[in-house]
Amino acid sequence: MIDYLIIGSGLAGISFAEIALENKKRIVVIDDKSQKSSRIAGGLYNPVILKRFSEVWKAEEQLVILDYFYNQIETKLQTKFNFKLPILRKFFSIEEQNNWFSASDKPLLTPFLSTKLIHKKYNGIESPYDFGEVLHTGYVDTALLLDKYQEYLMMNNLLIEETFDYHKLIFNEDFVQYKNFQARNIIFAEGYGMLTNPFFNDLPLDGTKGELFIIKAPELDLDIIVNTSVFILPLGNGFFKVGATYNWKDKTDIPTDEGKTELLERIQEILNCDFEIFSHFAGVRPTVRDRRPLIGTHYEHKRLHLLNGLGTRGVMLGPAMAKDLFDYIENQKPLDPTIDIYRFYKKRK
Repeated sequence: MIDYLIIGSGLAGISFAEIALENKKRIVVIDDKSQKSSRIAGGLYNPVILKRFSEVWKAEEQLVILDYFYNQIETKLQTKFNFKLPILRKFFSIEEQNNWFSASDKPLLTPFLSTKLIHKKYNGIESPYDFGEVLHTGYVDTALLLDKYQEYLMMNNLLIEETFDYHKLIFNEDFVQYKNFQARNIIFAEGYGMLTNPFFNDLPLDGTKGELFIIKAPELDLDIIVNTSVFILPLGNGFFKVGATYNWKDKTDIPTDEGKTELLERIQEILNCDFEIFSHFAGVRPTVRDRRPLIGTHYEHKRLHLLNGLGTRGVMLGPAMAKDLFDYIENQKPLDPTIDIYRFYKKRK
């Protein structure tokens, strides 16, 4: 008998796995590596939605959990994943500067928006109107994190690399049987792959395709993250991650010429130095139209649970939502109604 069978080992799956292990629970993870969005993600954590100058939902609480969570994993795996870097918003006009200062007066944004303009000039970027600095920001190297964590699971015989077969589930009163496993609970953390899950595919997971580049720009001198219409994240040795696009129609993880053209146009609005595309990636983010995660328990099968819908902010949301779901299952702590999947089941009844 195990406590949790976890389906998926992206940001959602490993967040729940780590919290369960930390609480001395017995787990097994199953993943076929079909979902790529966690691996290719920008990995930024940023408490402010810069397009609208509004606070990310529960940002302060999520940042506290994020710090503790990634520090614990770094210590456990002896690998650095979490890099605290300022995010600078490049201003294109005096009006944008004024909007920034107006936003910084809002109580929810005051802790996160510096009121001091950054005048520093970075080689490769023209910035006649300077930059604004977002505080308490950085990025997680998601590909390295997933590689190391999956390696850790494999070494401890906790990871099975196969496609989960929903038809092999047998429900009992106190556990669910899956092949040779008896599990008290099953956590589905499949990202956009949820649409093939017959127990949860009636929920409104929309899916938003994102495309990113790795570029080489030897003349670009950045030791911070620039975020305007795209983010530019320094990787070292003249390489930068750049993204991302948003496509609500194409649900494939194949890079497109349209995505490439859009990214190139946006990069050229920001950079005034030469660069070349080194890699081009695409993945489908698990997004929800009401912009809240999908967390909770199946309305009929009480040992089946969902951890999904982390969207574009998986690095921030993963640890916090995994903790909420764990506390809900183990300690009967109610879920926030705005993330509970019952918000959709209730409408249906």
